[in-house]
Amino acid sequence: MFIRDALISDLPEILEIHNEAVANSTAIWDETPTDIDERRQWFHDRHANGFPILVADIDGRVAGYATYGVWRPKSGYRYTVENSVYVHVDYHRRGVATALMTALIERARAGGLHVIVASIESSNTTSIALHERFGFRTVAQMPEVGQKFGRWMDMTFMQLIL
Repeated sequence: MFIRDALISDLPEILEIHNEAVANSTAIWDETPTDIDERRQWFHDRHANGFPILVADIDGRVAGYATYGVWRPKSGYRYTVENSVYVHVDYHRRGVATALMTALIERARAGGLHVIVASIESSNTTSIALHERFGFRTVAQMPEVGQKFGRWMDMTFMQLIL
């Protein structure tokens, strides 16, 4: 496995990972799958704003991706970003998320950022544990702020000061 910057040619595999999470998990709170045009725009928007999109490449296949982006749009928040890490179901529990998170944090530090925020559905103990291993601390829990699959969901906010 190696971590590299995503290419436009990776978008179909990124889309597959994204839409699987939309359809089958509470990791992404969208309820409708997206299409390649939306992912292409997302890719261009991230790069236009100087935000990385990293992929874990295993034997030429995208096993997962990670990125960070604007946490809040006001200029005072410019040194704070919100991260996202998603792993293809075929590669769960193989160190992909750890490798991606390591590279993403290194990229944030090199970019002069100060804080990374993670917004995690509160029952997603795997993601919470991943973030804790990297020094993220829970700073807030907000009950019933979202809904998916016919149930109210709680949000856990975690923060890493770089």
